[in-house]
Amino acid sequence: MLETIQADLARNIIARRKALNMSQEKLALQAGVDRTYVSQLERGIANPSISILCRIAEILQCKMQDLVSDELSIA
Repeated sequence: MLETIQADLARNIIARRKALNMSQEKLALQAGVDRTYVSQLERGIANPSISILCRIAEILQCKMQDLVSDELSIA
């Protein structure tokens, strides 16, 4: 189950970030994390804290639930 959530999170972060034409570096800077951490999230190998997940969702203009959903929604 954790692997599925991580895969959904990775896919959704990538899709939302690209839909906003945002680089990993810009997302990382705004979220207050290192670019390599964003890369790890997008590869499904890092587990963000709830506070970081909330910040990323806000930056990507979506709800936190959207980032872990198995249904991709970039609108």
